[in-house]
Order: sequence, then structure tokens, then C-alpha cells
Amino acid sequence: MKLLALCSIITFLLIPAFAQQVGNIPGPANFKRLKSGSGSFPYWLQHLKLKKDHTVYLYNGQKKRNLQAQYAVLEISIGKKDLLQCADAVIRLYAEWQYANKQYAKIMFLTADDTPMDYASWRKGYRFVPQGEKLKKVKSKGVSDQRADFDDYLQTVFTYAGTLSLSKQLKRVSSADDILPGDVFLQGGSPGHTVIVMDLAISNAGERRFLLAQSYMPAQNIHILRNPRSLSPWYSNKFRGELVTPEWVFKAGTWYR
Repeated sequence: MKLLALCSIITFLLIPAFAQQVGNIPGPANFKRLKSGSGSFPYWLQHLKLKKDHTVYLYNGQKKRNLQAQYAVLEISIGKKDLLQCADAVIRLYAEWQYANKQYAKIMFLTADDTPMDYASWRKGYRFVPQGEKLKKVKSKGVSDQRADFDDYLQTVFTYAGTLSLSKQLKRVSSADDILPGDVFLQGGSPGHTVIVMDLAISNAGERRFLLAQSYMPAQNIHILRNPRSLSPWYSNKFRGELVTPEWVFKAGTWYR
């Protein structure tokens, strides 16, 4: 029995190395994966690539101290600055999806001072610069739709946005029974934290289980979280009172869309 249990754990630990996409992560038994429409945010999240190496690295190349929180790591660059933290990971994923679909006018995020930083203006050469205690939109560049300029836009958003500003753009989800991929658990403030629902599976009885991803402080690879209460990366919508993740506990009513 001990040998069988050990083999099961080893098999589980090796799974991320073979799961090439989020949607390849084995689902819970007797649950059906949510089928998402092509081009939708849930579909895009399900098809994000995973790294073969599921070690989480910081922006400076060092390994994260806590290497027990992750189940798998997304194949997404984090840059060399301490910017891609928790809210920035959510912003990055949503913005990348809209960018991939060329929905540039829908890419807009609020800063801490409630300045709307829209990518449509950025493409026209406007930049957001601090003047006093606010940011002001100033035309200082030529028109450009280069990928490098989009990356610069995201870096600027990461600098001035956070969990509190992100919470102002989102709508509360009334019940955990309605959780969908793309939803977030979020506690705004300082300190604050947020994680995003990456995939969903539903049982015949209607129970929902979902995968979560996060970045954290300092900036690090976006990673799929383990469930600290089981060997599985799947979380149930039947949690009571609070959702316990490896590095944060979210109170009831803190999920958004």
C-alpha cells in the first residue's frame, strides 16, 4: 500500500511536465471539462502553454523561495523588472487575449488614481506621465502598433495599477456556484492579492471545480496553484466561508468577473 501511494504521488508530480497546455491538465474524476467557444477568454486560457520546467523563477532569475505552491508554470515571459505581480498577472492575461484578437479598443485599465490607461490612445502616440498627484495623457510619440510598444504599455500599466484599481473595474459574482474561467478572487488594497480562474470542470450534480493561477511578490512566473488541502490542483466551489490557497486566504464574497 505504501509503495502504491508513493507511485501515485510521483505520477501526480510528473504530470505538469507532460501537460503542454492548461487544458491538458488532468481533470477531476467524474467531472466534465467546460467547453468554451473558440476565441472566448475561457478558450484562450485553456490553450495557454505550460513550461516543461515547473520551477517558479523571480524576475531576477532566482528561484522562488516557496516552491510548494505551484502545480505548473505558464509559458509567459515575466521581464527583468519587479512588475509582474499578482494584479499584473490578471491584467497581462486579459490584455494578451484582447491583443491576440486585435480588440485594441477594449484594452483599458485604471490606475491607482483612477486614470483610464487605454491602449488605443497609446497606439496613437499618447503616453501617461505623472503630473502632481495624477497621471496625464500626453501626445509624445508617433503612431505605432508594434509589439514592443504594447509591451511598454503593459509595463506602464503594471507600474500604476494594482489590486485596488483592478477591483473598481470588475463586477462581483453573486455566488460561487456561478464561477467561470476568467473570474478572479480578489482582495483589493495594500496588502492585497488576486488569483484567476483558468479552467473549469462540472459534475452531474452541479459541483464546480476550477484551476487557479497567480503571480506574487516579488514578480515571478505566473503559475497554476496546488490546492493545499489535497494533492490536486483543482478547487471546489463548495468551500465554506473562505477559499484557502497556498499563499493567501480569500474571504467569502471576494470573487469578481
